[in-house]
Order: sequence, then C-alpha cells, then structure tokens
Amino acid sequence: MEALGKRIGRMLGPGDLVVLTGPLGAGKTTLTRGIAAGLEVRGPVQSPTFVIARTHPSLAGGTPLVHVDAYRLGSPAELDDLDIDFDASAVIVEWGRGMVDGLREHWWEIELDREWHGRGVDTACGTSSRATEELDADSPRIVTLSRRP
Repeated sequence: MEALGKRIGRMLGPGDLVVLTGPLGAGKTTLTRGIAAGLEVRGPVQSPTFVIARTHPSLAGGTPLVHVDAYRLGSPAELDDLDIDFDASAVIVEWGRGMVDGLREHWWEIELDREWHGRGVDTACGTSSRATEELDADSPRIVTLSRRP
C-alpha cells in the first residue's frame, strides 16, 4: 500500500482531492503514508481520528498534504467548517464518501478492501483484536480507483 501511495503522491499537486473508502484495517492510513512520501512532506503520518485533520508541510518546497479523517464528522458542512485550503494543498479524506460533494468539481476516490481469511470482523463498528489484525496484515488488498463525479 505504501508503494502504491508513493506513486500516487508523486502525481498529486495543489487542488487535488482524494477520498479513501474501506473497512477498518484496509490500508487507508498506510496508503496515505505512501502518498506523503511521494509528496515529500514532513511526518510522521498517523491517523488523524481524534484531531480530525493534520497538515503536513512540504520538505521540498512542493505541495503540502492535508490528511483528514471524516469518520466522526456528521455532515459535509462539518468538513467545510475545517477551513481547509483545498486550492493550495493535496487533501486526503479518509471515510470521505458522501462528505466532499460540492467542495471540488472533481476528485479521486480510492476504495480499498482486503481478504479476511475468515479471521476477524469486517465492519467499521465491529470488534477486532490486535492478534487478528496481525494475522491478516499481509492479506491482499483490492484497490478501485475512480474519478468523481
């Protein structure tokens, strides 16, 4: 996931918006870590679940990365209230499906899924143990990339 993210990051520039969708453990934050490496921004890149959004400035004079976790947001208006500079940054929004309409004319949507081998719960609200996550850590990922709208 990180290698794919790095390739994507090298192609992103100011004004690009990427929405990441998929169950817990599918690799959204890992993909974002790779995108950050491709953009050459300051890290570390961690899930912004509790702070909602983190800005990572460029280390090379390029495009900064804004990493958003929309899981706890209730509406697109709450995302808009974060006052993100979409024009000057590459913005990654985890759990962003249905949250970015109207913010940009076009965006990329990357849907991630994984094989679970019957171990663990494949839901955003289900329980999952650390041992289960480690057992499935190397499971193949299914990546679907599309341009919206």
